Amino acid sequence: MDAQRSGSCEEAVEGARNMARRLALLHMAYARTLVDALGEEAGRELIEQAVRAYGARIGERTRQRVEAQGLEPSPESFGLGSDLPAAVFPSQPVEVEGEARSRALGCVLYDIWREYGEEDLGALYCLVDPAKMEAYDPAWTMVHTRRLPLGDAYCEMAVRPTGRT
Repeated sequence: MDAQRSGSCEEAVEGARNMARRLALLHMAYARTLVDALGEEAGRELIEQAVRAYGARIGERTRQRVEAQGLEPSPESFGLGSDLPAAVFPSQPVEVEGEARSRALGCVLYDIWREYGEEDLGALYCLVDPAKMEAYDPAWTMVHTRRLPLGDAYCEMAVRPTGRT
């Protein structure tokens, strides 16, 4: 029974990884199509708009899940409303220069973009992170201090105040 359960868990994780890979392929396909059709500047601008709108919807849904638990939306409760599977997007908390950050331990999305040589267009997807945090709570944003698609050894994010309320 345990072997069956273990297999089911492993299958579920692999299924989630496959969905993430498909998301990476979808982003890459629509991004390349827009840039090719509209030109670099207009295409990238439209991609950024789409990713930010997508992120805003994620942030709103995250806020709803947190509030449904009777909690206030805050950076501390943000993870409690997250729907990202940790087995697919593992991360660890780190402190850098006195600031709490989250360091990603690999990225299945980046792996796809790198495979196709589309790291630059893939990196536009990363705009989802500040957009979701700002929609979750406008007083906060998520800043990428390091990004794999831009040549860093890993992705790292910090939550910082926006100055808005």
